[in-house]
Parts: sequence; C-alpha cells; structure tokens
Amino acid sequence: MNDTHMHTLFSTDSNMKIEEALKKANELGIGITITEHMDLEYPEPKAFIFDIDEYFCAYEQYRCDNVLLGIEIGMRSELAMKSRQVIAGRPLDYIIGSIHVVDGIDIYQEKFYLGRTKQEVYGRYFASMLACLESYDFIDSLGHIDYIARYARYNDAELYFDEFKDHIDQVLVLLAKKQKAIEINTRRLGDKKTVEALIPVYRRFRELGGEYVTIGSDAHTPKDIGKNFKVALDLAEKCSLKPVWFKARKPDYIKQ
Repeated sequence: MNDTHMHTLFSTDSNMKIEEALKKANELGIGITITEHMDLEYPEPKAFIFDIDEYFCAYEQYRCDNVLLGIEIGMRSELAMKSRQVIAGRPLDYIIGSIHVVDGIDIYQEKFYLGRTKQEVYGRYFASMLACLESYDFIDSLGHIDYIARYARYNDAELYFDEFKDHIDQVLVLLAKKQKAIEINTRRLGDKKTVEALIPVYRRFRELGGEYVTIGSDAHTPKDIGKNFKVALDLAEKCSLKPVWFKARKPDYIKQ
C-alpha cells in the first residue's frame, strides 16, 4: 500500500521533514509518494511554488520502491502550457492534478463564496475542473474532487452527487475517456456523512468506464499519513474500483 499524496518542507503550507514522513510510514508498513505543491502564478507571490531541481537533489537519496517522488499541480487552464514545461523531462513518479484556484481566487478564501449560492460556486468549480482536464492530459490522477467541500461557506457544504450530477458526470466521463485515475482523498473520510455522499460519485465513475483510484491522505504532518485508509479501501471495493499508485508514471497495484 502506498499513501500517494503528502507534503513536506518544499510545500508552502507544510513543515514536515521527509525523515518524519519516512518514520511514520515505516511504523505503518506502507510506502509513500511525496507530492509537493506547485501552483504557478498563485495569487500570493512566491507561495505554493518550489525549486523542482532542488527537490530532486534533496530527496533522490531517499528514493526507492517504498519512497516515490511526485508533484501536485494546481490546474488552471490558462497555465497548462507552463505547467507542462515544469514537468517536462523531470523524473517524476506521479502527477496529481488539482483545483485550488478558480478565477484567480484560492477557494479557501471567504471572498470566493460571498454573495453567491452553492449552485453557482460549485458549478464554477466544476466548470474550471472540466476545462483543465481538457488540457492537462499529462496528469495521472485527479486530486480531491471534493476539495471545495472542505472550505465552502454554506450551512451544508457537502458534495452531493444528485445535487451536481450534470457537472460531475462531465468530469467523470472525461477522466474515464482519458483513462486517468481519480483520487480518494482520505482527509474527510472520518465523517460517515462524507463517505455516504462520496460513494455515488465514485460508483458513477465506474459506471462511466473509470477503473482506477489513487488513495492519498494529503498529509502535512506525520500523524495524518495513512489516515482513514481502511475507509478508503472499503469505498473503492464498494464501487468496484482498483486502487493503484504510480512509479515512473506507470500504475502499480495492491497485492492481495
């Protein structure tokens, strides 16, 4: 098993040292993939970007079957070419494509929601996601499709498939067509309500021809590595999806 999503010191929002991540992974008996944040032209200057050559120089010594090096690209359709140039020729094991910024605003920020309904905001989020997936054909997996539900300022911010079926279907159809994986991000899976809401999303992905899921904790601290993995594996099984991780950009599988 491999935790395919985590952030160490190269990410703006993490202070975790790779040695701490390795120690925790060894305790759990799992592999890890480091996926540092790369959000080009982030609204805050010099935030969420890093020197990718320095990254490889610092971490190559740790690389092995159980320690892989990836990246989380913050997708924006206008930056697809620049993002492609960042990863070109780099010896990455894995690339996550995620939506963090929409219309120049980090969706963590309250101003993204002010004066707008949930339908309007989530619709714009998925429209941005769909446009990005058209051009970011170099990613391996779509990160945390439910990311917006972490931060949305609504009484019930949960992502319900029936509520946004048309938007979600367009994204899932494109992922399946391009034979990309979709991530089960375990950060919110401690809440049974969240799990129940997400099952129809992943089940629909399978119905539309999707096959693979990656499982990642999105850990920024050692204690979160491998968190809620049993729940994620159960979710994948219920939806008939195969958990994978990537090494040298090729999928590997959990050995039963």
